[in-house]
Amino acid sequence: MKLLEVKDLRAYYFTPQGPVRAVDGISFDLEEGQVLGIVGESGSGKSTLGSVLANVIRPPLRLVSGQVLYRGSNIYSMDPEKLRQLRARGISIIPQYAMNALNPTSRVRDIIRDLLLSHDASSDELNYRLKLARERALQLGLPPWALDRYAIELSGGMRQRVTILISTLLDPEVLIADEPTSALDVVVQRLVIQYLKDLLDSGAVKSMIFITHDIALINEVATDLLVMYGGQAVEYGPVDEVLRDPKHPYTKGLMISIPEPGVRIAKRPLTGLKGEPPSLLSPPSGCRFHPRCPLAMPICSSEEPPMVSVGGRRLARCWLYRGERG
Repeated sequence: MKLLEVKDLRAYYFTPQGPVRAVDGISFDLEEGQVLGIVGESGSGKSTLGSVLANVIRPPLRLVSGQVLYRGSNIYSMDPEKLRQLRARGISIIPQYAMNALNPTSRVRDIIRDLLLSHDASSDELNYRLKLARERALQLGLPPWALDRYAIELSGGMRQRVTILISTLLDPEVLIADEPTSALDVVVQRLVIQYLKDLLDSGAVKSMIFITHDIALINEVATDLLVMYGGQAVEYGPVDEVLRDPKHPYTKGLMISIPEPGVRIAKRPLTGLKGEPPSLLSPPSGCRFHPRCPLAMPICSSEEPPMVSVGGRRLARCWLYRGERG
């Protein structure tokens, strides 16, 4: 069952110098039970996409065109009351800077209580969720007293885990996790990943969009992978297939820039991508990756490639493939 349908989504930052095309024509569906990983270099538009999918759009960011359908309803045309009820229950986001997302003037337990009351929780649900918050805090490795403190009294890693707890407390059907482990040590990372997996396995969370730079983490968490470059999707498919046999030159570049488990660096030296990501204020003509692509052809600099099928559920945006349009 489709929980989200994203159709030709475009969202730009409008600056005095012109529009920055951070999300420029993204389309995909998210099914129940699916975990969609999104990877790409910094500046590729991943976090902006996450915010737009959750309808967290603040100036200078502006929705230009496209739709995000949640169970068939466009979230951008919902009335304020329906949108308020959608947040945290239907679609919830763990923000990229999670450790700075808490109100410093409220205790954590009061933030949780306000969230529940804002969603018209009955007294029974209020008590149930407050008890659940304490149980889930233990799952995340938080001490029992953490929910009784102000954010300023908690360490950065604890604040980040508290934000993850709050973002998932109402069991959202779609959870958007934007770099949820970025500021955590490896032991706590493992707790967070296991916590998210448990929510998915139990059905408390029905699907997830997991945004990260860590390809190894994506392989552990996701069922499918979307690779972004220059504000666009350049490759999509089942995560194991994409990582085992990347089709787009950019995805291949990402894969050869990270160590391979069990292989010595001397046997397979790391090679990074040459050049830098494009300016989304004035992106290159044609394929946005062509200035850095070792396989670039004349057509790549003049015509933008469409997203095409490269077999099965695999899609790629590259002139190397001229198959059926995806």
